[in-house]
Amino acid sequence: MAEPTVSAPSSSPAPRALVARGLKAVIAVVGLVALALVGVRLRYGGGEPYPDVTGMPLLPDSALEEVVRSPEPIGNVAVSSTGRVFYTLHPESRPQGAKLFEWVDGKAVPFPSEAVQARLFDTVLGITIDRRGWLWTIDHGNHGLGVPRLLAFELATGHLAHEYDVPPQIAPPGSFLQDLRVDARGQTVFIADVGFWRRSPALIVHDVATKESRRVLEKHDAVFPKDFIIRNPIKDMVFFGGLAALKCGVDGIALDPSDEWLWFGAMNHDTMYRVRTADLKDRSLDDEALGTRLQAVGRKPLNDGLSADTEGNALVTDVEHGAVLRMSPDGRLETLVKSPRLRWADALNHGPDGWLYVADSAIPHHMLQSKAHIAANAPYFIYRFKPGIGGIAGM
Repeated sequence: MAEPTVSAPSSSPAPRALVARGLKAVIAVVGLVALALVGVRLRYGGGEPYPDVTGMPLLPDSALEEVVRSPEPIGNVAVSSTGRVFYTLHPESRPQGAKLFEWVDGKAVPFPSEAVQARLFDTVLGITIDRRGWLWTIDHGNHGLGVPRLLAFELATGHLAHEYDVPPQIAPPGSFLQDLRVDARGQTVFIADVGFWRRSPALIVHDVATKESRRVLEKHDAVFPKDFIIRNPIKDMVFFGGLAALKCGVDGIALDPSDEWLWFGAMNHDTMYRVRTADLKDRSLDDEALGTRLQAVGRKPLNDGLSADTEGNALVTDVEHGAVLRMSPDGRLETLVKSPRLRWADALNHGPDGWLYVADSAIPHHMLQSKAHIAANAPYFIYRFKPGIGGIAGM
């Protein structure tokens, strides 16, 4: 009679054990994802509505004159002392080809040339013109993942006059360098780092002659966003089901014509500040000491761009209510113009003959939107109007 055979014990776990192990792994992954989402929500989401600080506008809607009509969203605008109008396309709309233009006889002409731009530009946004006729640009290098770059071009020739790759200790990955101003002598450039993803906004002070820069006031309350939700008529600026909200640090900056004061405001902040440029350039002042030199001027709207006029006032946009306001040095606020045509009142720049130029970037129509959506909501505009007293060119 044959001996019965005995099977060797299996080295594999029982099916029930495998299922249990798999469930534990799934639960662990889900838990990690949930924790990550909670972290994102705590870091980038939430917020409270902000009160409307606009009043009855001094000027009618008809005071806004169309200057530029573009098939792609506008970024910033700069106007020369002779009235030449330059503008960028907004990098958040992912433009292809030329990104900086001069508006000539009703047409957009790449400046200095599309070939030069292809070699030098990545995500150029901020522009300004100094008093010697140089057009300055700031490129955030895809939020600091590439190389942020400060460039200046001679308006008369288009030649490159200044080139500076911002080092990572000044603009770490996640930085968003997006607005700049240059003093009258062309010696110092002031740059705003919104610091959205890093949550670490700051001002940057750049010496043109030495090509040295300093990062100042990093994370100071004056440059840091507060917990306010931007409620634009097109949409509330929240994304991914409310996980993230657009909360920007120091955004618009402006120099008064005397170069004594730099005005600045964080987009999601309730207060406008100014600081003496001499203090910003004083290397003996650390951030704590420099913070004591700041002057809180007054309550402002949730804003983007700033400019300054010859009377010492700051001009400020309101991204929630399609408005441009004026703030005096003692904090008095008045609404100059308010219009539903201003979908997102962005950059401001004074031109000759008392004109104030307003770039309407219409950010809710292109940020994290498809190219088809962007095209469907074209055209995009730059307007201008005359604010009245104090409206003559302030750089």
